[in-house]
Amino acid sequence: MTLTSATPQVRDTRAFRRHALAVLLPIGPLCVAALRVMLPYSTTDGPSAQLAAVAVGQEAQAAVLWLGPLALIALVPGLFALTRMAMRRAPVLAIVATTLAVPGYLGIAALGVSDAAALAAVTAGLSPPDGTALLAELAEQPALATSVGLFVLGHVVGTVLLGAALWRSGAVPAWAGVMLIASQPLHLAVVVSAGPKFLDGAAWGLTALGFAAAAFTLARTRDDDYEPPPR
Repeated sequence: MTLTSATPQVRDTRAFRRHALAVLLPIGPLCVAALRVMLPYSTTDGPSAQLAAVAVGQEAQAAVLWLGPLALIALVPGLFALTRMAMRRAPVLAIVATTLAVPGYLGIAALGVSDAAALAAVTAGLSPPDGTALLAELAEQPALATSVGLFVLGHVVGTVLLGAALWRSGAVPAWAGVMLIASQPLHLAVVVSAGPKFLDGAAWGLTALGFAAAAFTLARTRDDDYEPPPR
């Protein structure tokens, strides 16, 4: 008598995961675009001006605190999906891009620490001098300052390289690659020059359009071309 064991059937979820990622891709940069427009203070403001602006715009600041985590939830898995798409024809560029972009986008959480502290200082009734001292001390913390530095470097340079990798690999059309390459330098230029917030939001909107173009390609990709079948 011979005993045979049945091979368990592995469910193929590749199509579901591809389409879920395609839906997720533009959500992250869209959340950041909304966040940058709604932010009640300017990024170049000092602690005193930041605290005063947050005191006036508490509801906007509260919305910013929700949008940051939502952006992270969408951005990080989206970056890995984009890297997989670019790896086939631009592997080195894709790996360098995601190595910079992942810690860069994760740095959004570090910015949220300062934003949360500013709102908490206002709602707790701290005096303006005490609140200002808190934000100034927080900005001097080495771990937080390092995370913010990684954010600035990673999300700007990483997105530029990611756009180049997606363009070179043919995963997005040329116009989408150009939008991704230009979007974050434009965002940085607006921030440094204290330009209008709608321009900052528009810069992140370009990132969202580039991600949406990649999402369209991802949704149309054959399962076997995106990922080997389950065994």
